[in-house]
Amino acid sequence: MPKKIFTLNEIQKKLQSKRFIKKKIVLCHGVFDLLHIGHIKHFQEAKKLGDILIVTITPDKFVKKGPNRPIFNSNLRLEALASLECIDYLAINKWENAIETINIIKPNYYCKGPDYKNKKKDLTKKIYDEEKAVKSHGGKIYITSAEKFSSGNIINNYLSNLKDDQKRFINDLSSECEFDKFDKLFKKLYNKKILIIGEAIIDEYIFCETLGKSGKEPILSLKKLHSEKYFGGALAAANHLSDFCKTINLYTMIGDKDNYKTKILKNLKKNIKINFFKKTNSPTIIKTKYVDNINKNKILGIYEINDELVNNKDQIIIQDQLSKFKKKFDHIIVLDYGHGFISEKIARKINRLSKSIALNAQLNAANLGLHTINNYKNIETVVINEMELRLEMRDRYSGIKTLLKKLSAKLNIKNLIVTRGNNGSILYSKEDNKYINCPAFAGKIVDKIGAGDAMISIVSLALSSKINKKIALLMGSLAAAQSVESIGNSKKVDKTLMLKVIDNLLK
Repeated sequence: MPKKIFTLNEIQKKLQSKRFIKKKIVLCHGVFDLLHIGHIKHFQEAKKLGDILIVTITPDKFVKKGPNRPIFNSNLRLEALASLECIDYLAINKWENAIETINIIKPNYYCKGPDYKNKKKDLTKKIYDEEKAVKSHGGKIYITSAEKFSSGNIINNYLSNLKDDQKRFINDLSSECEFDKFDKLFKKLYNKKILIIGEAIIDEYIFCETLGKSGKEPILSLKKLHSEKYFGGALAAANHLSDFCKTINLYTMIGDKDNYKTKILKNLKKNIKINFFKKTNSPTIIKTKYVDNINKNKILGIYEINDELVNNKDQIIIQDQLSKFKKKFDHIIVLDYGHGFISEKIARKINRLSKSIALNAQLNAANLGLHTINNYKNIETVVINEMELRLEMRDRYSGIKTLLKKLSAKLNIKNLIVTRGNNGSILYSKEDNKYINCPAFAGKIVDKIGAGDAMISIVSLALSSKINKKIALLMGSLAAAQSVESIGNSKKVDKTLMLKVIDNLLK
């Protein structure tokens, strides 16, 4: 078999040689995870348009089609494609889309499959940018007419690497709704008026090389390589929702001893409107984690924080500011990290602001055993993890469902969700007296920090809009999955990516 697999630079050099000057170049690009008859007919039709057929594939790290995808890695996908006689050259794309590749190859024809006949159905909308790039070099975009097949459908039905609980959940959901329904539901959320209340947190990650134990003292020695800072806490929640709603309103606490207000205003998404409260004699909360650069395990955490309760004067200021928000929002999300921002009086004030309130009152190293959600009553949606639930109920041994029902009755919570890591999540609906189990959909878990904020942002928004509870829980689970697959809050929840995953899961 002649060599067909090259780098993009090598292919570019070949195309610049004299023997290719008058040749018509055709380019196809895609994932091609599972080579099937639809792909073969697509390539055969494309080859008829010109002299040289080049196929580029999406690299593994940019394949966002659901958990544990792609099925086959880049090298195996290239090997399979190289066996097709109609393909002349193959390469792995370096980017998330084909725009740069088009600019390198400058094809006479850029071929896409019948899925792209209606360009409006392209969730990423990149087909428009790709078409623009093709035309800028004098080329044309061509939609092949080969019979439509779906790798996702074949994989889901015959080669699925989903777990049994994931399959059951998706099969049940597929029987209730089709993908088009999700697109309509997402549009329903866009004009919702949202308010987020909670502390601003700066997550600093210091990536280190472990040198070993000191020769003189029993301490671990580290070499600092580099550091990164991400917006956490209520700032992260606002970012997560920025794709889903036209405008996000944020009321957040920062310190009065630094310039983070300027940095936050400069770097948050433009559709987030912020009201700041500056806590007296306090820094903005910074949570620093020292991380092993190779395996990304956290070694040590250090908090820069004043977690004393805000003084009486500041409490009055906060309550006055909150009064201005009463009945102005469709949905309020409260993120109470127990760092002194929300007192019992302020919690009661928040309770009266809206009928649709969601709460995430997290336990962490600074408040373990001291924090509680008892200050809140009549909440629409609460997200809590299993350990938080057991501590709240002072019960180590009872079943999760029993504890959910007891806490829901105690605080009159309409929708109570407990997250259980790899075991997924359970929603108890007090109104229906029903439990909904949703499996976890994360692929590779990199960092669990921020997963709760991602989940409550999306699931509570969906539930407040009266979206089917099973659909809402899936949306929340996929939001959490996106969060744990990256370091800290380095990435916000991506609506387009969520829709792509849902589309592939339902095939």
